[in-house]
Amino acid sequence: MSNEQNAAPLNAGQGPRLSGRRIVITGAGSGIGKAVAELFAEHGAALALLDLNIEAALPIAQGSGGVALRVDVADETSVNGAIEAAANALGGIDGVVNAAGVISVGSLEATDLQSWRRQIDINLTGPYLICRAALPWLRQSALATIVNIASAQAFRPVGASCAYAASKAGVLNFTKALAGELAPAIRANVVCPGIVDTPMVAQVSKAAGNPASTPTLKDYPLARMAQALEIANAILFLTSNESSYITGAALAVDGGRTFH
Repeated sequence: MSNEQNAAPLNAGQGPRLSGRRIVITGAGSGIGKAVAELFAEHGAALALLDLNIEAALPIAQGSGGVALRVDVADETSVNGAIEAAANALGGIDGVVNAAGVISVGSLEATDLQSWRRQIDINLTGPYLICRAALPWLRQSALATIVNIASAQAFRPVGASCAYAASKAGVLNFTKALAGELAPAIRANVVCPGIVDTPMVAQVSKAAGNPASTPTLKDYPLARMAQALEIANAILFLTSNESSYITGAALAVDGGRTFH
């Protein structure tokens, strides 16, 4: 069989880019996850939207012909139940986007074990549990994709955020390991945003109280925060057939902060 016969069909930018795809999105209740959900719904995907707070995600899920499910991504039983319910509601799973995440800014001395574990559990163990639970259904899909969300902190940590940086560096290498293990049947890529105008970032900035503890816009050549939709557009590309020859990539969507 030729390489052309093996290649996924390209959409070439015409019409809905996710028509017929069944996608699970975590963290879909706010921020980047919600922006991804709204964009994917516009592009024809049927969605299973997972979050602890599903009220904001529910109308998006219903509009896509999908479902919103309350889940704790750090709890194996909760994840397994939610993924099974998602697969049943959608009739299978073609893709996963892991957008759920938390951050607690603080120096090493100020980061107690509870805070460390919470960030590792949600940011790193969460994607592991979701991907592992979804794997049997992803294996049944012809064009399966995984997109995890790490951070520019995975490339170049800035400020007092050791637990967050460690968790996101873990997500980056976890995704690369998945890409190697699951190829060629399943593509896995990771998006690494810089500072994004989301409720989480606003809350962290307010709580930090110390400008030295968080990146500032002087670190960004584009001199502004990203909008959540700008990150969602990158995730859409990596989920669509337009990225059919891309796996194991770590895409910095960070206004030039890392220049890696």
